[in-house]
Amino acid sequence: MADKTSGNLFGIPYNFDQPSLKRMLSAHWQPGEGMLVEKPFGVGYTLNLASWRSWVVVAVAAVLWWQQDQSAGEVEADEDDDPVEVVVED
Repeated sequence: MADKTSGNLFGIPYNFDQPSLKRMLSAHWQPGEGMLVEKPFGVGYTLNLASWRSWVVVAVAAVLWWQQDQSAGEVEADEDDDPVEVVVED
């Protein structure tokens, strides 16, 4: 019996067929479909960039990433590199 390279497992799609460039591009742009579409290679779902909702998700993720990057820079700038004196009494 040959192994299946695509299908559903517990309702989650998988596809391990060798992807072509056309299949990779068409999988991420499917007008008329929902926000999530089956991945062209691998397990699960991916964003459908033909849906405006996907662009909202991408924008929110970009803003959160930028905000995290900015706050990490502020923390590094606030740290003091001066030595600390520790006094231990017996």
